[in-house]
Amino acid sequence: MNVWQQIVNGLIIGHAYALVAVGWTMLLGAARLVNFGHGQMYMVGAFVAWWFMSATGMPYLLAIVASVAVGALIGAVMQRLLLGLTLSQDLVSLMIVTLGFGQILEGGAGLAFGPKPQALVSPFQQMSLHIGPVWFTVQDAMLVVAAIAVFLALQYVLNRTRFGTAVRMVAEDPALTRLGGIEISKVYMGIFAFEGAAVAFAATLVAPRTPILTSMGFEQVIMTFVVVVLGGIGSVAGSYVAGIAIGLFTALFGALVSPAYTTAAVFAVLIAVMVLRPGQLAASASFAR
Repeated sequence: MNVWQQIVNGLIIGHAYALVAVGWTMLLGAARLVNFGHGQMYMVGAFVAWWFMSATGMPYLLAIVASVAVGALIGAVMQRLLLGLTLSQDLVSLMIVTLGFGQILEGGAGLAFGPKPQALVSPFQQMSLHIGPVWFTVQDAMLVVAAIAVFLALQYVLNRTRFGTAVRMVAEDPALTRLGGIEISKVYMGIFAFEGAAVAFAATLVAPRTPILTSMGFEQVIMTFVVVVLGGIGSVAGSYVAGIAIGLFTALFGALVSPAYTTAAVFAVLIAVMVLRPGQLAASASFAR
């Protein structure tokens, strides 16, 4: 086994996990909400980019922009539909409704794009770089750089801008924030739109590595859930670290044991952490840290 190659693979996979999870982390941290349609939003982001490229001949980089715009629109529409439940913090109803919303997205994607696997072709996936005993594609490098940039930009927005201040106030106490004159429905709109845009952006960078299917959202939402929980529910920095850790664990476990059992092994780690250190997984009031 080439240990360095597996470490590089793990870092790439880990940044993919972290990028897919960042929108859900933001939603959990700021709004204390769970979106079980997150995986289907990822799937739609990949298919939208594929459609723009195959149907209109749009270049890959422009298809990323188009997919992000559609993702933000889906997030905004979801927020408008769920506004009442969001403001009342009806968590059980929200979980059920977002689960149903995800199934509607999956069914709609099946009707629109068909049941066959498709390939989101990126010209950068065909370009490889070799550094000593390891290699990776330019697409992999783009993914890592993009993930780091998104997390740094999010930290800046949350800690250095007026909107970020409003988001942190909503995360702390929505009712008091409303009394302070801030229209929290607009804050929630921005959070949902960010989630949709971020997961679509992640899809356009990650999906060229594998075929895309309308059923691909389930696996993504499972791993995203693990990243968010292990990172400390609502912790932006924690989800980044957890994504990297899970990526490295997945790559090394798959090489040493078998890729077929990596998901089970990751959940075994999750269970162990929840049993041994449950207090470390509590939602953080200072989620922007």
